[in-house]
Amino acid sequence: MQNQTKTAVVTGASTGIGAALVKGFLERGYSVVANARNLTKSDKFARSERLTLVDGDIGDAATAAQIVETATSTFGSIDLLVNNAGIFIAKSFTSYTPEDFRALASTNLQGFIFITQLAIKQMLAEKSGGSIVTITASLAQHPIAGVNGSVAMITKGGLESITRHLAMEYAKDQIRVNAVAPGVVDTPLHANDPKDFLKSQSPMGTIVEISDIVDAVFYLTEARHVTGEILHVDGGAHIGKW
Repeated sequence: MQNQTKTAVVTGASTGIGAALVKGFLERGYSVVANARNLTKSDKFARSERLTLVDGDIGDAATAAQIVETATSTFGSIDLLVNNAGIFIAKSFTSYTPEDFRALASTNLQGFIFITQLAIKQMLAEKSGGSIVTITASLAQHPIAGVNGSVAMITKGGLESITRHLAMEYAKDQIRVNAVAPGVVDTPLHANDPKDFLKSQSPMGTIVEISDIVDAVFYLTEARHVTGEILHVDGGAHIGKW
């Protein structure tokens, strides 16, 4: 089915921010290709003509190829990519294992590179511009005492760097590349964490809601003259000590 509406690709779409983004883009009239490891086995989304689910590990190049092929064959275009898939492993630096690093690099780095390369190639072929938004982390720029995530932040910091470089590389093609850097977000990941502790992780003393991240992604998606931006949604945590 060829569709004249815009097509969004969302990775890491099974829960939390990713699932909310899929629902939000559908409500805004987009066609959506959603990806997660076992998405078709879940009951998270109601099937529709504007939603296609693709299972697979985003760190696998074959998964990225399947996502892009599905988007183009089903909806005819890729107008927007949200690189939401990511993992975080919190440990002291000397406790990280080679397996930890391979897992972080596979999901956070390879998972970004493989799908983004193919999405940009498709956008260039369509010659109608495009938008890429990546979810990083406020912690990449502003370490917090007691929150140990140094090796994980190698990957998130790298994503912020490549966001700026790609924004410059493809600016004349009208392909905008931006990122959202959340602080602590009220997702299932923090379901068992004390609320007072979570609130202490920002100077505003608040916890970011999933809807706040979704709104930030929507803004960057539609802001025609914004590219190379790292938009912090963290209650001011990136500013400094509090």
